[in-house]
Amino acid sequence: MTSGPISDSVLERHGLKRDEYARILEMLGREPTLTELGIFSVMWSEHCSYKSSRVHLKTLPTTGPRVLQGPGENAGAVDIGDGLAAVFKIESHNHPSFIEPYQGAATGVGGIIRDIFTMGARPIALLNSLRFGSLDLPLVRRTMTGVVAGIAGYGNSIGIPTIGGEIGFDESYTGNPLVNVFCLGISRADEIIKGTASGAGNPVYYVGAKTGRDGIHGATMASAEFDDKSAEKRPAVQVGDPFMEKLLLEACLEVMKTDTLVGIQDMGAAGLTCSTCEMGSRGGAGVEIDVSLVPQRETGMTPYEIMLSESQERMLLVVKRGREAEVERIFEKWDLHAVCIGTVTTDGRMRVKDRGTVIAEIPNTALTDEAPLYRRPMQEPAYLAEVRRFDPAELGAPAAPAAVLRRLLASPGVASKRWVYRQYDHMVRTNTLVTPGMGAGVVRIKGTTRALALSADCNARFVYLDPYVGAQLAVAEAARNVACAGGEPIGATNCLNFGNPEKPEVMWQFAKAVEGMGAACRALGIPITGGNVSLYNETDGRAVLPTPVLGMVGLLEDADRAVRRTFREAGDVIVLLGESKAEIGGSEYLKVMHDRIAGSPPALDLAREAGLQRLLVAGAKTGLIRSAHDCAEGGLAVTVAESCFDTGIGAVVDLEAVGAPDQALTSVMTLFSESASRAIVSVVPARVPELLELAREHGVPARRIGLVGGSTLRFGIDGVPVAEVALAEAQEIWETALERALEVEPALA
Repeated sequence: MTSGPISDSVLERHGLKRDEYARILEMLGREPTLTELGIFSVMWSEHCSYKSSRVHLKTLPTTGPRVLQGPGENAGAVDIGDGLAAVFKIESHNHPSFIEPYQGAATGVGGIIRDIFTMGARPIALLNSLRFGSLDLPLVRRTMTGVVAGIAGYGNSIGIPTIGGEIGFDESYTGNPLVNVFCLGISRADEIIKGTASGAGNPVYYVGAKTGRDGIHGATMASAEFDDKSAEKRPAVQVGDPFMEKLLLEACLEVMKTDTLVGIQDMGAAGLTCSTCEMGSRGGAGVEIDVSLVPQRETGMTPYEIMLSESQERMLLVVKRGREAEVERIFEKWDLHAVCIGTVTTDGRMRVKDRGTVIAEIPNTALTDEAPLYRRPMQEPAYLAEVRRFDPAELGAPAAPAAVLRRLLASPGVASKRWVYRQYDHMVRTNTLVTPGMGAGVVRIKGTTRALALSADCNARFVYLDPYVGAQLAVAEAARNVACAGGEPIGATNCLNFGNPEKPEVMWQFAKAVEGMGAACRALGIPITGGNVSLYNETDGRAVLPTPVLGMVGLLEDADRAVRRTFREAGDVIVLLGESKAEIGGSEYLKVMHDRIAGSPPALDLAREAGLQRLLVAGAKTGLIRSAHDCAEGGLAVTVAESCFDTGIGAVVDLEAVGAPDQALTSVMTLFSESASRAIVSVVPARVPELLELAREHGVPARRIGLVGGSTLRFGIDGVPVAEVALAEAQEIWETALERALEVEPALA
């Protein structure tokens, strides 16, 4: 096994720096073969090694009384009672979704589903967090419609409901959309399976689809910026088959019930390479395989191509010796390949043969634990000085509040996403209790009285203005959303989407965001059980807005007490929980009405936020709170409007009751400020004193601000309307705005 010196051009194609190559030479004590170079390139890519982020991620809180599995495995897991575990994770598929929107998004869904059932959990719910550029551009419209179709096509076909999510828009995402997919499954707490290889002589099995040339160097592609030649990378995008995945899911879950497995891992990023060396590394063992035994769907594939292919719907299993026939029978039953391609060894090495000839031999730790680790330079971005000088007075006289409300309801970030989620089958498996668009998604846990509330959130404008506070606000919003549904937040997963970490300004954003996220999670008692880092989200040198998305899981003890966003009945009292302040920095109002991202994000008091969340959960448990809606994008006015939509019942709000005690807030600030730690709830009149007392006990400001009823959205002071819009008109604007912007046919009713 010999090879000559590697040229700079070959290193560049593999995304390796010259100093990293020197480390490879030192580790191997010789020149690597081309196959070995390819293996190092994908395992040392940012996408697989987290070489720029690991030092920061280690600061996050990852343990807690409910945590059964934290970071380091295919997914995290938390105890949800009755001997059950919720297994969940969020992952990105950003670059592939720009190059080939349908397949990029579809295979993102497939990959995250495999991460969940690899742990022995049956997937029961999907969410997604998406970001696109301005819908004025045909390219963005094509990208978005393709991504949504890909998510729907895969999730619907495999029969896992997509029950919620979020979509944001900003020009920075034009050439680099974000496609983050969250999946949750349920398993027995004592039956979680891990991705470990151990036991000398145990056979290593390849199961699932045949290997092709799709996805080769996908992990390397995901670890580089985009430019005008990115379309040439289309072959690096995988092709998904949800029907094959359904068979693989059922076969794997059946095998897991037999006690034949030592470990199992998805062949995701870096394909066979990643699964082989990571399983060996976790188990302190070696793995030896022969690529000539790998099922292939294309002729003439080289060992290099087989090892680096990211073809979908494939898994690697380590089986207990003597149980081979049992495993093979199960996969044959499901009409799937189950081929023994190697064995577990004791030497801690990844050894790859081709018809018996060794073509790669690398210590597992060289590819995993000893991968490069960088503490990159950091510098506060220069733009912050400019945006922080923002003074609302420079905006001039505001537009009429009613006109502003109409504009905000028509903005893609606020408008109904019905056109999107109507394409998703959100009722398959009959677990869904709260459907998309009605707040956090809620799914029942069959066989118990419990349910889980799920949400994915991040306001990237806030993070852009202050990464530390902005990330805290993302944690708070995600947790608040599940609390609004009645769920106690019990665990989170994150997907950290940032630009090029080699730029000190981007690395500063990332580090501050992780620091803020950790502080918020500790204050709210929410562990991070794992997640994903997606860096190099840049096109032609322009980074996306820093977007650390939080996927949050909340537990409801009584599934029948799940709360939705909509008001229930005319005559109910509207109560504002939390305090409104004159805060429009980073707001939807500032972006839509003035095309600016400026100022400071809303202030966040984590102790008060925690109190609000406990209050929401307590109010839901007793049926005291009839509806609850997080007050976020668009502020109070949009939140009240959304609480009325789909009910046919309007609302009357007294702005004097909303404002600060000194009444210093202007009408625009009162209506459209995005102050943190607020929710709009409704309650029957007789129980208002009970709610106000409960709020006092939890240290949460609470004000009775209006009544449900009528046919308009009316906001006034002393009975005089400040803004009034017919409910039917407002809902029509909100419901159809996204379809008009996309230039697509309206969603089916």
